Amino acid sequence: MSRLTAFFAGLLFGIGLLLAGMANPGKVLAFLDLGGAWDPSLALVMIGAIAVASGPLTWARKHSTSLLGLPMQLPVKRELDRRLIGGSLVFGVGWGIAGICPGPAVAVLLTGHWQSLVFVSAMLAGMLLFAALENRRTH
Repeated sequence: MSRLTAFFAGLLFGIGLLLAGMANPGKVLAFLDLGGAWDPSLALVMIGAIAVASGPLTWARKHSTSLLGLPMQLPVKRELDRRLIGGSLVFGVGWGIAGICPGPAVAVLLTGHWQSLVFVSAMLAGMLLFAALENRRTH
């Protein structure tokens, strides 16, 4: 049941990304172009996403198990550190250069555009590199 729920949640998320324009690099880059032809529509998408997510997140913080009876897994770390700030900077620079981030990239992957294949391949290579470095750091 949890896998089916995860599948439908991912499907809903992907459809939402496509409908909101988050999978369109041109729209994302126009949103990031504050000094040029700025397109504020993605700000409205983000505000809407925060509003929609605030209710379930508030509920989740008050419960120890999910609606499926599984343990609730919320982040417990609250402090900022070099790794979080560095990762955020790398993510933001990559988003600004490519105009797409991991969620939309996976959603766009099925369109057959070679650019999305290159992006997802680079993303997976980065994930493997991170895992190797993290393994090396902890051992």
